[in-house]
Amino acid sequence: MTDITLLAKQAAHAAKKLSLLSSDEKNNALNKMADALALHRDQILRVNTEEVKRARTDGLDGSMLDRLILNDERMNDMVNGIREIVKLEDPVGLSRKIGIAPSGIEVKKVRVPLGVICMIYEARPNVTADASALCIKSGNAVILRGGKEALETSLVIAQILQDALKSKGLPKAAITVIPDSDRALMMDLIQQVDFIDLVIPRGGEGLIRFVSDNSKIPVIQHFKGVCHLYVDGEADLDMADQLLRNGKTQRSGVCNALECVLVHKKVASDFLPRIAQMASEKNVNINACKNSIPYFKNATKLQDHEFGEEYLCLELAVRVINDFEQALTHIDEFGSRHTEVICTQNQQTADLFQRSVDASVVMANASSRFSDGGQLGLGAEIGIATTKLHAYGPMGLESLTTEKFIVTGNGQIRS
Repeated sequence: MTDITLLAKQAAHAAKKLSLLSSDEKNNALNKMADALALHRDQILRVNTEEVKRARTDGLDGSMLDRLILNDERMNDMVNGIREIVKLEDPVGLSRKIGIAPSGIEVKKVRVPLGVICMIYEARPNVTADASALCIKSGNAVILRGGKEALETSLVIAQILQDALKSKGLPKAAITVIPDSDRALMMDLIQQVDFIDLVIPRGGEGLIRFVSDNSKIPVIQHFKGVCHLYVDGEADLDMADQLLRNGKTQRSGVCNALECVLVHKKVASDFLPRIAQMASEKNVNINACKNSIPYFKNATKLQDHEFGEEYLCLELAVRVINDFEQALTHIDEFGSRHTEVICTQNQQTADLFQRSVDASVVMANASSRFSDGGQLGLGAEIGIATTKLHAYGPMGLESLTTEKFIVTGNGQIRS
């Protein structure tokens, strides 16, 4: 039986050492990790191919299967993602002056690592590399608990990364993969409040709710991604068509894919046929409101209360709305605080949408698929927070640190 407490304690000891490393030391380790992944690419792909075969036989659903698969392109993304993290500014040690208190003490705040990050995820072996690199750069140790469908791929990636760390004199426990997918071990893991500082679950809504409901440790929550495109009455419809096609069909099984398009009634008669054409070309199933369903063949009719589904496949909800305020009301009711997009040529409308919508990423005239740490300049993201403490949106290096007060005096005492 895996001793979770021992693994967590070892990770906490490793985190102490990582917190004292210089930026150069961390970057040297990261470069070694990237080189090691590139060198052992064929080994990783062989293991992953066997896991994918088993997953197909076991009937793993399409969106999970897509996340499980590694190929040359995704391996390149893993390696290049680590190299990009090397280039990023190290947040650890950055300080800001608070000032001199009346007592004469000098007060400032300095960024420090969180400590030990626990990642719990499903069918995403690339998370093993991405999370490890982000945690090393930010001075944190990481404990990774992947799903059974990707366990062997995650273990081989972790072994390669651990060997790279060891070659640089760093503790292997800085990267720990739980070698058993037993759910009882996950329950034990999220009780380790003495050694783990933050839990980040990535996967389906059921997994995230289970972790949130049972963890004694603070949890980053992101239950689902119900992302909308609002096509305004003053939208460029060619642009809106591009945003819809890219947001829905470029990769439909991810959390930043579009799940619903809202069309202003002013442009509905012009834009709904474009949606129908896209759906026909890309084999997208349409779920339509009563005002839009006449434009589609074989669409499913949705009542006003039936929106808000995260499809994670080639399926899309469509609703005609009367005005800008109704678009905001719909997003407020059915959105998930992940990513919301407006297409409009009116800058004032775009600005008002971005100020009004409560979501971690709000876009004007850009694809929802850009809601990603790498695309937003953070390097490989470790997760997305749709609650507001302590992060909101894609989480990069800075979100894996906090600030502590540094106070310097010359013998002052409080009267």
